Amino acid sequence: MTLADPFGRRVTGLRIAVTPRCNLACLYCHHEGELVGGRGREISADEIVKVISAGADLGIRRVKLTGGEPLLRGDLESILERTPEGVEVSLTTNGVLLAARARSLAEAGLARVNVSLDSLRPAVYAGITGGTAADHRRVLEGIDAALGAGLLPVKVNVVVLRENEGEVWEMVDFARDRGVILQLIELLNLPGRGAAGDIAGIEAALEARADGVVTRDLHRRRKYFLSGAEVEVVRPMDNTEFCAHCSRLRVTSDGRLKPCLLRNDNLVDLAGADLEETKRRIKRAVLLRSPYFCGEGGRGR
Repeated sequence: MTLADPFGRRVTGLRIAVTPRCNLACLYCHHEGELVGGRGREISADEIVKVISAGADLGIRRVKLTGGEPLLRGDLESILERTPEGVEVSLTTNGVLLAARARSLAEAGLARVNVSLDSLRPAVYAGITGGTAADHRRVLEGIDAALGAGLLPVKVNVVVLRENEGEVWEMVDFARDRGVILQLIELLNLPGRGAAGDIAGIEAALEARADGVVTRDLHRRRKYFLSGAEVEVVRPMDNTEFCAHCSRLRVTSDGRLKPCLLRNDNLVDLAGADLEETKRRIKRAVLLRSPYFCGEGGRGR
């Protein structure tokens, strides 16, 4: 079965915020598009497994667990062990708690990880994330632990800000040396989220230096290859191509289906639904999907 929204976009992935809690305070955080505070509850392990299972029955084969910081939940391994066969589960984390759990997560069925590392300099990292030099060291240890546990490919996420844009080429070297994929992410233009770096200029420089360039189906992201380094650029702002190729349905940390990161007026509650009703609600949420940056004739902003 293939799920598709009214705009013909196939839905092949779920992005589940498993908690609103976090152990950092990154200045660019958009809380996965959730209204801060939500309903004051955290989605349960049973609800997570149920929505993954319902999605799998509807043809969804890729799941991303995120937060907040998902590693603040101690039950991720048991959730992974209950995930249906044939579903690839990945994790986005700030990496502070990853080193101690990378192997147990891999053994429970986690496929790969994305780790946020917004600077190679502890002081800059602290200014962006609110973390400490010790946290910065733990993130680096977490990346190494993920590589050692086979959570491949390991992707390192960097939100491009004025504070860190001068480190991009050091980050490229870091990615090459560690054997990770570097993802440079455009700052979402939301109030109070920091000052964006010049990602357009950085991408132009990447293109000029690249040995090769490919465009991924996911959001039409461009990937640059530079003498053994792999760099992907994620640019969602005012990008009709990004929205036109979106294939994800989100689940909020308080248990609601969220058709679009940037909207909160079309959520579908999962509370009280059994497996079959969860499938029906997933189908309803898919029908509510509409490209946010859709240009003339669409809902737009």
